[in-house]
Amino acid sequence: MTTTEYGIVYAVHIITVQFGSVVSKVCEFLLRRGPLSSREISRLVEPDMSYNQVKDILCLLIQHNCVQAFSIEPPDGSESKATVQYIVLCNNILHRVRYNKFSRIVNEELDFKCGAVLDGLLSNGRLTLGQLIERDKDSGKPTGSEEIRESLQKLVADRFVERIPSPEPVLGNKEQELAKKKGSKAAKILKEPETLEECVLEAATPVDAIRFPHIFEQDSNSPLADNDSNITEGKRKQRDADSSDHNNEVIWRPNFEEFIRRLRHKACVEIVKERRDEGCAIVLKAMLEVGRSHEKKVKTDKSVPMSLSSIYEEVMKTEAGRTLVLERVEACLDQLSATSSYLPAFVIEMDDSYVVDFKSILSVAQKDEIEAVVMRKYGKEAFRMFRYLSQEGRFVETNKIADAALTEKKDPPQILLKMWKDGYLHMQKLVVTGSYVPFLLWKVNKLIVTKQMLDEMYHASLNLSLRLAHELELEKEVILLSSRERDNKIKAKGLLLSSTRFKLDDAIMIFHDF
Repeated sequence: MTTTEYGIVYAVHIITVQFGSVVSKVCEFLLRRGPLSSREISRLVEPDMSYNQVKDILCLLIQHNCVQAFSIEPPDGSESKATVQYIVLCNNILHRVRYNKFSRIVNEELDFKCGAVLDGLLSNGRLTLGQLIERDKDSGKPTGSEEIRESLQKLVADRFVERIPSPEPVLGNKEQELAKKKGSKAAKILKEPETLEECVLEAATPVDAIRFPHIFEQDSNSPLADNDSNITEGKRKQRDADSSDHNNEVIWRPNFEEFIRRLRHKACVEIVKERRDEGCAIVLKAMLEVGRSHEKKVKTDKSVPMSLSSIYEEVMKTEAGRTLVLERVEACLDQLSATSSYLPAFVIEMDDSYVVDFKSILSVAQKDEIEAVVMRKYGKEAFRMFRYLSQEGRFVETNKIADAALTEKKDPPQILLKMWKDGYLHMQKLVVTGSYVPFLLWKVNKLIVTKQMLDEMYHASLNLSLRLAHELELEKEVILLSSRERDNKIKAKGLLLSSTRFKLDDAIMIFHDF
């Protein structure tokens, strides 16, 4: 889904708070105008910044994984050289407010030592093992180089940390690629990246053997050293090109993709726990563990098929799961596979195997969020109308909506019109011969509603962030002048705002990241 207007404003605000207004100005041009070369950016920001300043800012944004450089091959026969362009990674900017969530995952699933190493990478963007060790030495309580090495090894093994992507991938000439693929069966079977950003990221991302190298280097005294003993010559060349450190030391960064996948799985388990029961949530969590290594992308609609034996084996690994006998696990799978008038099937049973339907699970949470907003903004009658239209999934005439929502005929037109003006409904006029007044048909357009909801949530997050910044500044000003009671009230208000923004971000991820 493309970034909304308030999504851009919110991203610029995040960069402004963390890096200053000068950096955010460059970032905003990239967000609004798309990929640009350093010379083009320099012309846009003149006379506020020099060309060298622009280059320094781009290096800073690349260091913190907010911008990716790339170039496109010139057409065949052209003597012009490929120009390096820079594309902003808006999702990575928005992830910056989720660093506490990422740290919590590592602290819970691994340990606090791994969490400290991750915090160093989150704070600095990209670091080598040597830099992580130096950072540890400069801290008040150093843990030692071996501890840092082991923690980094664990983080890479669980794919929370990855090797940096190629610093400047080269994309093939678009027209040439289309000519080659036109009419080919492979082009129809393989799903090509939808946006330029996806193409750039795909070209920059190395294969897993290079991205998570130690997993494939079993016989090595130093799994995280720059050891080529178990990497083929071709992969070694790609890795050398990808590593920008002069000493050929591997450079690491947080793998946001894996963190979002874990948060997505956690959200699915919570939805099932709320809509079904604890047993179903335990079984679903086990299924997600079994299928996680097979997921090629975060936004996958369905998991790989899993056998009952593999699911039960994973269930038995947890303390809560050991209380479930095989018959209970089978009953939970039947429950998850069942459909009703208000709930879709969360699991699909096929040929003695089971598939998790992520799309169905997350659609329930999205529906709940949208209906809650409709209820809050327009009232109960509007909520009933909106739910009816959502279930119908087609254009419905005004009087039928009134009958289904059990409301008086005079109220629905005004309510429906208001929701239409705010972008929650799609309206169509049907002119009937012999009638002066056209019939109005109404329908919920999920894509438009989702984008509208997302934009409103970005707006709300922006307002919360601004209010939180104001409260923190107020706290600094009055801390010496106010009473302890008033000081506690200001702190409590700050905590409430932070908690609200935290929960709002969970809702944003359901619509945008999951």
